[in-house]
Amino acid sequence: MESSYRDILLALGEDPERPGLKDTPARAAKAMRYLTKGYSEGLEDIVNQAIFPSQNDEMVLVKDIEFYSLCEHHLLPFLGKAHVAYLPSGKVLGLSKIARIVDMYARRLQVQEDLTLQIAEAMMEVTQARGVGVVLEARHLCMMMRGVEKQASSMKTSVMLGRFRNDARTREEFLSLISH
Repeated sequence: MESSYRDILLALGEDPERPGLKDTPARAAKAMRYLTKGYSEGLEDIVNQAIFPSQNDEMVLVKDIEFYSLCEHHLLPFLGKAHVAYLPSGKVLGLSKIARIVDMYARRLQVQEDLTLQIAEAMMEVTQARGVGVVLEARHLCMMMRGVEKQASSMKTSVMLGRFRNDARTREEFLSLISH
């Protein structure tokens, strides 16, 4: 990966040996490995058996989970907040695991629409909940720094599974809770 970054610098007309760029290929490769570490993580390892019996059957919501991802079309960042809720069916997931699931999928080359679905399906698989709702709000540098250059734009995506899809009251409660 380092030699590829060196080639990119050369293609830009830069001198990879100048003081400011001398170690850039190694730093860029290290950064890219970190930014895409989700490929080396698996759902089972992330959850790590942090599923606990619970009598709670009311909505569990974690909102404002910040995430950072890379657009698979331009390799530019998009970043924002995830709101994740589920209706337990006899067990609950450790709180930090929800944020870790968001991070695992965000740390891959992505489009926001797929990221939203991956998080929702993973939550459903892990919790076997009666329903899952996920909303992502993000700003995309591929739209802000290039192309149409719209600085104030943001994108919202949602995926509703189970009761969140089939029961309007459950969906409304979720959307109301994340708007406050």
